[in-house]
Amino acid sequence: MNTPINNPVYHALASGDRHLAQGTEKVKFFDAAVSPFVGIADGYPNGFDELFDLLPQGRAVLSATPLHTRTPRGWQLLQKAEGLQLVLEEWQPAPTAVKAVPLQEQHVEEMLQLAALTKPGPFGPRTIAFGHYFGVFENGRLVAMTGQRLHVQSFTEISAVCTHPDYLGRGFAFALVQHEANLILQQGQTPFLHVRKDNERAIALYLRMGFRVRGPMNFYFMKRRTRRRTT
Repeated sequence: MNTPINNPVYHALASGDRHLAQGTEKVKFFDAAVSPFVGIADGYPNGFDELFDLLPQGRAVLSATPLHTRTPRGWQLLQKAEGLQLVLEEWQPAPTAVKAVPLQEQHVEEMLQLAALTKPGPFGPRTIAFGHYFGVFENGRLVAMTGQRLHVQSFTEISAVCTHPDYLGRGFAFALVQHEANLILQQGQTPFLHVRKDNERAIALYLRMGFRVRGPMNFYFMKRRTRRRTT
């Protein structure tokens, strides 16, 4: 089915995250401190050529697509991650005693440290601008967090789901994802998320919560070269 979350980054930058958007009508991107994500309009064949002209040498970008694609001219592929896109279909909330604490600017350094340790996906000094980040603290230390990222018309993405390795198995991720899903549903939006295809632990959690796999979503982390190659 053709919905805006087939091309989530572009449609987020053109709708719910347009206040963070840079670029042109058909090629959009976030400031690097917010996110490396870039989005290209559906069916636009010259997107990465235009992006090459818009961004400086060495700028790292992240492209999300359900397709398997070739590295575009002028770009160096640094990493490809095969993922899945899940959408909440049958909400199954459960009681939890975990307290979700709102995260603010004063927490950014701890958030960066936790993301660097757990690697939930790109997380920069201004990623908090996406909003609605919540965490769990133990003895004054941030040990788990979750937030929102792409706001795609009637869909809102749950992202940065991470727990310190010393605190796994305590239900923190469940509680935080549930908290985010409730917020999103209260706003009349549909929660969705992305997860690495090989992250069986996380996938099992999301399925228990009522998320369903919608299809593949591949992530291409690339860097702009000095010049375009002709072949």
